[in-house]
Amino acid sequence: MVHWNEQRVIHAPIDKVWALFLDDRLQTIMPQLKKHQLIEGPPNQVGSKYAQQNQMGNRLVSYVMEITAYEDLPNGKRKDLSFVAGGLFKISLSFNLSKISDEETLFVYSGSNTGANLAGRALLKLDPNDSSREQAKELVERVRTKAES
Repeated sequence: MVHWNEQRVIHAPIDKVWALFLDDRLQTIMPQLKKHQLIEGPPNQVGSKYAQQNQMGNRLVSYVMEITAYEDLPNGKRKDLSFVAGGLFKISLSFNLSKISDEETLFVYSGSNTGANLAGRALLKLDPNDSSREQAKELVERVRTKAES
């Protein structure tokens, strides 16, 4: 199992940062996401499900992503997601925003990647560069760059 927890102070209002996580803007911070389509429930509600396709290396992986927690308050925002990618990896993600001031937001991106079966667990052990953590750092930087521009 791989865990990550990346934090960054972003010099932008909380609502501007949160807007990057809306369905129609998600691909601006996740360019590997090739498809994001609501298939069950209302948008941005706990239990809502989305069909997604994600470019992982030279493979296009399809899966169903579910929102497991959602909060949109003036001083704090949260969206938790869960999905199984390629039948191999159970991935849980959490995006948390906390208002520091009118022009500063604390962004915390945490998550885990667990092998969903023996093959998935073996593949995680063979990842010498810990690519999940590196991808988390890259996402946090993309969010910062887009929100501060």
